[in-house]
Amino acid sequence: MLKQKIKQLAKNNFERIQKIRHHLHAHPELSFQEFETSKFICKILDELKIEYKAGFVKTGIVAHIYGKNPGKKIIALRGDMDALPITEKNSVDYCSKNSGVMHACGHDVHTSCLLGAAMILNELKNDFEGTVKLVFQPGEELLPGGASLMIKENALKDPDAELIIGQHVFPSMETGKVGFRNGMYMASTDEIYITVNGKGGHAAMPADYNSPLLIAAEILLELDKFFMKQKHFDKDGIEIPTVQAFGKIIGDGVTNVIPEKVELAGTFRTMNEEWRTTAHQKIKEIAEEICKNNNGTAVVRIDRGYPFLVNEESITNICRNAAIEFLGKENVEELPLRMTAEDFAWYSQILPSCFYRLGTGNKAKGITSGVHTPTFDIDENALEIGSGLMAWTALELLRK
Repeated sequence: MLKQKIKQLAKNNFERIQKIRHHLHAHPELSFQEFETSKFICKILDELKIEYKAGFVKTGIVAHIYGKNPGKKIIALRGDMDALPITEKNSVDYCSKNSGVMHACGHDVHTSCLLGAAMILNELKNDFEGTVKLVFQPGEELLPGGASLMIKENALKDPDAELIIGQHVFPSMETGKVGFRNGMYMASTDEIYITVNGKGGHAAMPADYNSPLLIAAEILLELDKFFMKQKHFDKDGIEIPTVQAFGKIIGDGVTNVIPEKVELAGTFRTMNEEWRTTAHQKIKEIAEEICKNNNGTAVVRIDRGYPFLVNEESITNICRNAAIEFLGKENVEELPLRMTAEDFAWYSQILPSCFYRLGTGNKAKGITSGVHTPTFDIDENALEIGSGLMAWTALELLRK
């Protein structure tokens, strides 16, 4: 039975995948700088005799595993491979050797699982029809997102992928479980930068200055009131999930010196493109109007980031059912909406897609740290599950 073959291959390959993950984790590289990571992946693909093309967006790689009748159906599996500017605090043998850089979002796991799936599918290429495209993607963590650039460089073409699947670690879910959601899943994300200009001066002489700190405070409160304390609806009367928040404010004065300007930086996230554009304009209008009313000026810049991520219903149902068959119904969960963002969303805008979560936590072992933290790690049993499930899901998608 093919499913049992895959489970056995995943088990047999576990130690190799674990070593791959340890190497990647110990040698993390920042977004669009994954040169050594790319070389390492190419070396493994060479060992497996899997055809590939490197150099997409400098470090990206696209490989192909051809089954019988390779043109019958083409599907893509994606694994991102960049790390974050975080200093690791774990005490493990595979701790980061690159100062100030860490695989704190699990992209080492994603790449390792994709390589594990590749090993399985390559072993079984005479047992399926179609082609599996393996997309090793750089720069997920940094705008404009490596996915958008891979698309521009035709990484999903020649042969053309008909759909794409992505898998992401989920430390709050126990290892052995996975999660899915149909339709809208993750938000679009934009970066907001507002410079508020006033007039500086000696703090003891309020008649001589116009504090940009007070103007900025009013802007923050008004934006919070408009976006977070009011509900917003689409044309069908359905509430649109929205988050607007500022995480940075710089007013470079001192206790008795009022600065000339204040700089604000924040994020805007939603799940409706029309509202997204309208909201950008509203942010600009509110900031400029408040500044005008207070005899100041505002410079507003909004960097448009990733779009919202949508899981196509029929593809996601196939993936969910595949997971139920592979892991058991009790280990497959439904996921809530998330206002976090992922550049996999770029793929989901052009191809039927499914982006699902792989449980990597283990409370009994104390493996509970979240992503983007210096103590993030995984229960490595998830590597066997992740590589096996991805291979099984790929075959189910080729078969449907």
